[in-house]
Amino acid sequence: MYKTAVFLGPSLDVAIAKSILDALFLPPIKRGDLQQLPEGICNIGIIDGEFFQSLAVSPKEILTLLDRGSKVFGSSSMGALRAAETEPYGMVGIGKIFERYRDGGIDADDEVALTYDPVSYRPLSEALVNIRFVLEAAVLENVITQPVAMQVIRELQEVNFPFRSYAIVCDICPQLRNFLNNRCLNQKRDDAILLLQTLAHMN
Repeated sequence: MYKTAVFLGPSLDVAIAKSILDALFLPPIKRGDLQQLPEGICNIGIIDGEFFQSLAVSPKEILTLLDRGSKVFGSSSMGALRAAETEPYGMVGIGKIFERYRDGGIDADDEVALTYDPVSYRPLSEALVNIRFVLEAAVLENVITQPVAMQVIRELQEVNFPFRSYAIVCDICPQLRNFLNNRCLNQKRDDAILLLQTLAHMN
């Protein structure tokens, strides 16, 4: 019987996740899913969740679990959002994306939103928050300047989240093309791995 459940989708391939943590892996969370967890689950990791396909998991649902003594962790996407909202009440946020939400560096839900294949969970667009971290790396390596990075972000904010991609980034800023071709930066993935490693150390 599993003691740990993780809601996971496009942030990390489930095969990689299972190599890190022995847990019950469930699809991206939506409203009502927490009440349907099997008995015996006491540690819950929320990574991915549904934003617009269904009603999103509410902070109240998470608080109910915390009040019952469950431990709830969040990172990467919906998990980072809800952890930033409910950390004062006991939810544990993990990773750089959570920290950005908590500290006010970002605040919009669509920073972490993307579209994905409903069967394989393969991402079909790119999350703005991932692009932010890539642009920050490009600034640190003097590929672009900070004002250029900010301009790219501003233009991407005008693009509906299902259509955001690195191809559009390169259209906006062609000098990033070589940098992107030689990097595999994915903050949502990295934060998801960190959450799983944290849970694995608890088992």
